[in-house]
Amino acid sequence: MPVSPLPVVFEPFFVAKPWGGQRLAALLGKRLPPGEAIGESWELVSLADRESRVRGGPLAGRTLGELVQLWGRDLLGDAGLFDGRFPLLVKFLDARESLSIQVHPKPDASGGPPGVKHEAWYVIHADPGAKLYVGLQPGVVPGDVARVAGSAGMVDVLRAWDGRPGQCYYLPGGTLHALGAGLVVAEIQTPSVVTYRAYDWSRVDAAGQPRELHVEQALRNIRYDSDDATGRPQPLAVDAALRPAVAATRLLTCDRFLLDEVILRGGTPHEVIGGTMHVWVILEGTVDFAAGDREHALTAARGDVVLIPAGATGARAEAATTCRCVQVTIPPSTP
Repeated sequence: MPVSPLPVVFEPFFVAKPWGGQRLAALLGKRLPPGEAIGESWELVSLADRESRVRGGPLAGRTLGELVQLWGRDLLGDAGLFDGRFPLLVKFLDARESLSIQVHPKPDASGGPPGVKHEAWYVIHADPGAKLYVGLQPGVVPGDVARVAGSAGMVDVLRAWDGRPGQCYYLPGGTLHALGAGLVVAEIQTPSVVTYRAYDWSRVDAAGQPRELHVEQALRNIRYDSDDATGRPQPLAVDAALRPAVAATRLLTCDRFLLDEVILRGGTPHEVIGGTMHVWVILEGTVDFAAGDREHALTAARGDVVLIPAGATGARAEAATTCRCVQVTIPPSTP
């Protein structure tokens, strides 16, 4: 019997990286394999070689791609697919060391190839003095970057930003960037894994070999017209009926996704607006979700990423104590 749309949460994929660590366990409650340098926890993904699977409930084990087929518009609402797949990819990153200086494919005049990758970082934790490198210093031109490509001189052409918890950074395709050491972030992006490394801090693997660089591809894809990377948070108007339960701040608006910081107050049920797909990245607290005539669909805690289908009739959330999350939605006009 078909299962009506309801909120679901997925099992994460843990990915070891030379720059990773173990802080996703302490900060987000992840059950990491002991002793491994885990750099990424993939929470919501539908790619050819990696598919999120539902954790628990009547849909346990079903893939995200299967939910797209099962529910269609009742899952996505007005959001379109991205290269035929679910249009978002959500991860947590733990940068014990700095990530490579890299760039993702930039759009071309026709809208860009399937590999075009726009992403955003929401800072969860920052060690004292931690930096993010996003965009180019004012006045930097292609020749300046070409002269230092592949070398430590690349750091000097990048803009450095102080890492501050709660700050959001936007990295459209073509933005040269690197996540600095000492940061843990939530990364929201379009579902592509195409990355061109331009410098990797002279890092070598256990065999003494450096990771591959993609200098030529990086130089072809760097944009020199990027705007300020930091978002300008704006309080969102909340319907009077919902105001006792929730407060929201718009962190980022771009053509592929909208990011809001949502504070759900404890003890007051919140009705999730129907007709629009929501993704909630839970950063603090525990939330009970229900939909339709179900008294209880799932309980999500810090570190969980919850997918709330557009057609989840009467979807509602209630927290015992204050809950903080990043809410992701997709503009209706996105193709």
